[in-house]
Amino acid sequence: MEYQTLNTSTCLLVLLVFIPTGLGICPSSCKCSGNDRNVDCSGRNLTVLPQGLQDNLTYLNLSFNQFVDLDHQLTRFTNLRTLDISNNWLKNVPAHLPKSLWELYATNNNIKVLQKLDTAYQWNLRVLDVSRNMVERAVLINNTLSSLKFLNLSSNKLWTVPTNMPYNIETVDLSNNFLSQILPGTLVRLQHLTSLYLHNNKFSYIPDKAFDQLSQLQVVTLYNNPWSCSDNQNIPYVLQWVQGTAARVVGAPCADQPWPSTTPAPGQPTALDSSPMIKGTKAAGREASAAAPGPTKVTKTHKQFKAKEVTPLATQRHPVLFPGTDRPLLHSPPGPQEAAATRTIHVQDSTEGNASLAPATGSSTTPMTLSITSGMPTNYSKMPQSTTATLGAEEPPASAPAPSRASRGHAGLLLCLALLHALALPAH
Repeated sequence: MEYQTLNTSTCLLVLLVFIPTGLGICPSSCKCSGNDRNVDCSGRNLTVLPQGLQDNLTYLNLSFNQFVDLDHQLTRFTNLRTLDISNNWLKNVPAHLPKSLWELYATNNNIKVLQKLDTAYQWNLRVLDVSRNMVERAVLINNTLSSLKFLNLSSNKLWTVPTNMPYNIETVDLSNNFLSQILPGTLVRLQHLTSLYLHNNKFSYIPDKAFDQLSQLQVVTLYNNPWSCSDNQNIPYVLQWVQGTAARVVGAPCADQPWPSTTPAPGQPTALDSSPMIKGTKAAGREASAAAPGPTKVTKTHKQFKAKEVTPLATQRHPVLFPGTDRPLLHSPPGPQEAAATRTIHVQDSTEGNASLAPATGSSTTPMTLSITSGMPTNYSKMPQSTTATLGAEEPPASAPAPSRASRGHAGLLLCLALLHALALPAH
């Protein structure tokens, strides 16, 4: 009996001394901490897993090695929380990873496709970083990644924004790809998304309503994209969204170029017309024009004058300024004007531009006089001591009726009688 007990003790001692790896002692090529549950084997030029790794590891760093394939080799670490396999030669995400993972870093490898089985049923995964690879297609199953908060697919070869991204995701980095389109419904259910990085891609526009459901978005990067700022059909959406969003937009599209002009259709109200002040002004103008009486034959409104020797300045009736004076032109008072030169220009009243207002029987042109006077009138001592000119058009009052043919004939007869009477006086 004593011999058997001594035999058992000897065997146990041998196991403790000569088989330390069987009890999970830290591998010689790695650094361990936390009761050997946190293992760092990075930068060791490893091609296979080192011997002696404990099954209850919580952290494993295999980065900067020469691993080509790790399929089915990590399944046994059922307590693993963080796995770093960055900077290796992996062609795919290792198959059958433990479902206990919280964080997976696989940056800078040769991964070309992110298959749905690579991340399927990773219920606990919170961080997935597959940046700086050659991923051309990423297939995700949103309902199997319910805990994912951070997705980094930057610096790959994606052409389309991945669909079926998890609904609870908060940060998505898709920068430095070849993205040019967002398929309908891709971002619709991402109502917890706070950060979206889309810079350094090939976007020329953002489809309508693509960002409308991102109610929690806080920051979005859009710089270094070939935006089609002159595309009046597609670019306005993202321009208007940038103006209206509460999120911080880094690199707003077309910021250094004018917005595309949008010409409203005939009769369509513009944004300016919708202003209450503009509406009121236009309404008042319509009422005033409706209340104003139409032109009559007597007033002859909108006359056009043809002058033989008159400059365009002489046709103005309102006071104007000459370049050499800051005073308005003044009309001279009636009466004789001594030391003043007066030039009379005969003007004809043309009815070509207002033929509809002329009488049906027609009328001869009315001679008019245009006087341009320079100098100082002697009977107007208060005239300003500067060169002045008088512009006036002598025309009958607007309210005076035109003389009839009978009245003109009667006036001529009286004039003849007066002349005969004057000639007869010397004879007597």
